[in-house]
Amino acid sequence: MCPPIPGWPTTLLVRDGRLGAILDFGGLGVGDPTIDLIVAWEVLDHAAREVFREAADVDESSWLRARAWALSIAMVALPYYWRTMPDRCASKLAVANAALADAGTKQR
Repeated sequence: MCPPIPGWPTTLLVRDGRLGAILDFGGLGVGDPTIDLIVAWEVLDHAAREVFREAADVDESSWLRARAWALSIAMVALPYYWRTMPDRCASKLAVANAALADAGTKQR
């Protein structure tokens, strides 16, 4: 298999000009509604996350799981896309840093 082709959905892998595989990890979060909250770390700053959390009425346990999902998804992407999709890695690194900052962990 070759790495994803720029401009194509990142879940499609091509071999010899033909579709070779479709990667789908969407089932990992099935049944856990907190996966939908990871957008808070993907697009919002800390202050906006607090407003979002209050507006969505998210309890502490659910918020912790959502933050863990955000960190997990970001960390899985880094080694896989490090050389082939640096922009994606930069955005996922920002997500990881935001999740860690909210947990009170200092980044280097």
